[in-house]
Amino acid sequence: MLEKYITPLTINGITLDYTSETFVMGILNVTPDSFSDGGKYNNVEAAVEQAKKMVADGAKIIDVGGESTRPGYERISDEDEIARIVPVIQALIAEVPAIISVDTYKANVARAAIEAGAHIINDIWGAKSEPAIAQVAAELNVPIILMHNRENIDYGADFWKTAKADLEESIAIAKNAGVPDTHIILDPGIGFAKTTSHNIAMMQHLANLVDMGYPVLLATSRKSMIGNVLQLPVEERIEGTIATVVYGIEKGCHMIRVHDVKEMARASQMTDVLVGKRIYEEEA
Repeated sequence: MLEKYITPLTINGITLDYTSETFVMGILNVTPDSFSDGGKYNNVEAAVEQAKKMVADGAKIIDVGGESTRPGYERISDEDEIARIVPVIQALIAEVPAIISVDTYKANVARAAIEAGAHIINDIWGAKSEPAIAQVAAELNVPIILMHNRENIDYGADFWKTAKADLEESIAIAKNAGVPDTHIILDPGIGFAKTTSHNIAMMQHLANLVDMGYPVLLATSRKSMIGNVLQLPVEERIEGTIATVVYGIEKGCHMIRVHDVKEMARASQMTDVLVGKRIYEEEA
């Protein structure tokens, strides 16, 4: 399945042409308590080395997060989050040839990150927690990723209709703030405000999400949906993640957000060839 044409963006010298490949976003948590890799990269040197490795393995985007968003996470102050991420972002901009996104739902943190050099805002609350974050995106002229999320898991009789309406509210917040359509990216929010059955239903509606006309970022890496289906712990979810990545690309997703960049980049490259994004040329 080939997705609808979406205007390419060139950011930090990298062109996101979604017709040519699925773009890999590597997860860089500079936190002490993230569910999968907390504490591994929460100093500048370790973070930069991990980012360089992810780029070498195939990532074009590095997503920097300073607050854990695992189930039951505790919110930290804007000041603490800024103190965690800004030195890392500044070092990445100086040393790593990638697009840098900041994983935050806080307007002040997003502003500080973009002013430090980051290129994209990745908001797990779809601009609903702090709508001013959309104004930051508009004012600083950067793309914003709007993830599906909500306060409860009551989707009524029609899961997709309700989820789509949630996303349309986020899109409206962004557009009303002045964010152009070309700077809006959607994320189905796998693992957020959803039971395992809801997560599976959202995956099964990815083609509908793609049909909304915006680039779609799929973030399933090591998530509980995979663990629950396969009855496996976090460290044994690579194969399950690959299955979700391949399925998502076949349904038209444009980007994947992952921990295991090398494995997922290889899976996405192979899938891109099979769905017709990449052209395989026989060697002479």
